[in-house]
Amino acid sequence: MISIHVQILLIILFWNSDCQIIPRIEECGLSCSQGIHCKSKPSSGILNSFCHDAPASLSSIVLKSMKISTVMKCVQGSPCSLHLNIKGTLSLDENIRGLEICSLSLDTQQSQCTNVRFARKKSKMLNGKKVQIQFNCIEVNVAQHIYVTMKTVPNYCEVKLSQEYYVEDCRNSDVGKYIPACSAGKFDYNVDRARKIISVNVSNFLRDQDYYVRLCHKWFTCEDVGAFAVIKGKESLKSVSLKYSQLLPCLCIEVWLAIPDARRIQLCPFENDTKALWDNIVYNPATQTLAWEPACPVLVMVNLCRLTKSNDHCEDIQNSSKNSPEKQVKYSRVDTHPRLCMKFTTKQGSWVKCPFAHGEFPAWKMRTAAAAEQIQVFFTSQTKAQFSVVVCNRTQLASCESVGMHHSVSVGDSVSITMSREMCGSTICIQGWRTDVDYSVPLQTCDIHCE
Repeated sequence: MISIHVQILLIILFWNSDCQIIPRIEECGLSCSQGIHCKSKPSSGILNSFCHDAPASLSSIVLKSMKISTVMKCVQGSPCSLHLNIKGTLSLDENIRGLEICSLSLDTQQSQCTNVRFARKKSKMLNGKKVQIQFNCIEVNVAQHIYVTMKTVPNYCEVKLSQEYYVEDCRNSDVGKYIPACSAGKFDYNVDRARKIISVNVSNFLRDQDYYVRLCHKWFTCEDVGAFAVIKGKESLKSVSLKYSQLLPCLCIEVWLAIPDARRIQLCPFENDTKALWDNIVYNPATQTLAWEPACPVLVMVNLCRLTKSNDHCEDIQNSSKNSPEKQVKYSRVDTHPRLCMKFTTKQGSWVKCPFAHGEFPAWKMRTAAAAEQIQVFFTSQTKAQFSVVVCNRTQLASCESVGMHHSVSVGDSVSITMSREMCGSTICIQGWRTDVDYSVPLQTCDIHCE
């Protein structure tokens, strides 16, 4: 068993550190200036999601100056919690019945919406006046990434305020001291590569508090890899074992308190395990398409290349370079020669995979025969194919510069190439390749000796 033992304080280390004191509230609520009576109620956000053209008389800046901050709600006998404090200014108008305030967690994709309505009589009397709205009942988590919107009711197009906001993390001394998730203890893990099991142990528990543990693949969000496990706070054993199929660089361990929308503590310890990423190569004979799709997001340069006879070097094929941060890489009309390979290059190094090396697909061959001052070139192939032949001067390892005209050849035919004494030498090669595909391996016969 290969054991990795890492202790991680469950202190969130994301976003900027902040030493400011978070303002306290005992109750959350809604307030409106100008003596206007306003009230709020939860909303799904669906009914007000479609916008309408605004009346010509309605200014696009009827809604402005949205400001967001964090407040801490602390009630005696209960743990403190964090809330968004959202302020905005609305110019009252007879075409507006109220506001909708929504928050979307960019970590969990969960949203909360609230409708704010005004007393009609009072708001009509103050038509055109500016009213300031303050709402602080949206509960958030430590270090959460939030997207807040403020829209009119009815929802008029182009009349909207939006802002991203980062909630303070545990490095803020106030948050770290009073928010339970910041004192959640520590966890360690062990990897059994033979049995493909990761064991996770949580210590320094919050008393009698349950925890969830899961494995996930990190893309834009972290996608489930199997079901999550529960560590019971009342049980003496504080560990779980989770099975995995592959150790991938995006495989992460997540631990979080078993409370609604709790902050998830994430560790991705296998970022250098990139070897398995290069196996997912698929060839479709019907379309002659060679494709590779990453199992994880990875910054990689992909090339087609020709494996040399010594098998110690793979020369890049021209115009085959592609970058792949996330998407599938495809090459159409590909030669299935055993020496045609895919090369993957990252900051950690290069890997070469040769999907046709095992002989499942027919390969073509080039043969040469010397006679007097001519070289006879033959091609054999189990399938129909067209080829081109040229004499070239191999000045560099991956470069062979043409020194004669190109000759077109079909399978079963041959072409005779006249070789002058000036063209003979150790760097002169006969190079042939398929012309009925977009990506072909060039084969070479070098060190031509003239009689």
